Amino acid sequence: MIHNPHNLSQLLKSTAKRYGFKSCGISKSGALDKDARQLEEYLKKDFHGQMHYMANHFEKRTDTTKLVEGSRSVISLLYNYYPASPIDTLDNLKISKYAYGQDYHEIIKGILREMVEELTGVVGDFSCRIFVDSAPVLERAWARESGLGWVGKNANLITRDQGSFFFLAEIITDLEIAPDGPIKDYCGTCRRCIEACPTQAIVEDKVVDGSKCISYATIELKDELPESFRGKMEEWMFGCDICQDVCPWNRFSKPHSQVLFEPSKKLTMLKKEDWKELTQEVFSEIFRKSPVKRTKFAGLKRNIEFITKNDIL
Repeated sequence: MIHNPHNLSQLLKSTAKRYGFKSCGISKSGALDKDARQLEEYLKKDFHGQMHYMANHFEKRTDTTKLVEGSRSVISLLYNYYPASPIDTLDNLKISKYAYGQDYHEIIKGILREMVEELTGVVGDFSCRIFVDSAPVLERAWARESGLGWVGKNANLITRDQGSFFFLAEIITDLEIAPDGPIKDYCGTCRRCIEACPTQAIVEDKVVDGSKCISYATIELKDELPESFRGKMEEWMFGCDICQDVCPWNRFSKPHSQVLFEPSKKLTMLKKEDWKELTQEVFSEIFRKSPVKRTKFAGLKRNIEFITKNDIL
């Protein structure tokens, strides 16, 4: 059995690579005091809009030892979702790249469960919980602390070698693993993401006013889209990739190798006129296992009608 903290770190990173993760980093489980203060300020300014869940479980969200009692280490992982061939946007409406294929939550959780089972056979029994964007975990902060990348001006985690088109995941465990440290912020004086955002949602370095964000409006917001978004949607009907697409570091993005993230043929063939005539039946067929099902048929239809009436008459 392997118990040495440094050997455990090496084992985890080599195993994660075999399971398809781009990178793996380790942090000591505990409180993120600075991030807690920033989150508190964020909530006070109502930048979370209707994402009320962000205010829930504040102590657990900012201290992993309260979320997972007895935890000693946070294992952060990145899983690539950059497509080899982005869906053609000519005569089409736009969907965020992360939602092209099947729902990443269950796919990555399944991979992590298999990985943990293998590790148990090598390390022995250990306690852990797996998280994939589904619990009060400050994912970007932990990925930053473990040296996987830095948080850019657009509040996304960015890596020097492959940009930012990654899903983040965590294993919080009672294993004592040698921690890594954060790396330098390489955004420099670049402001491309700030200048490209059509709704001016990036209000300051690393701070996005969620209530102004197109991704928030098309996914999280349950009410009618505000007038402030009129003429600014740039044909995004689910999510938005603008602040990532313009980031210079994403010129290094490499195609993923996960077949379940590939879009269906029918999704790639639909055009603007088809989206305008979208039915519940077609929605259910195309998005049955997709992250897009989160907005439901009524929500996507609302987005499409808003765009076609206000953006592309």
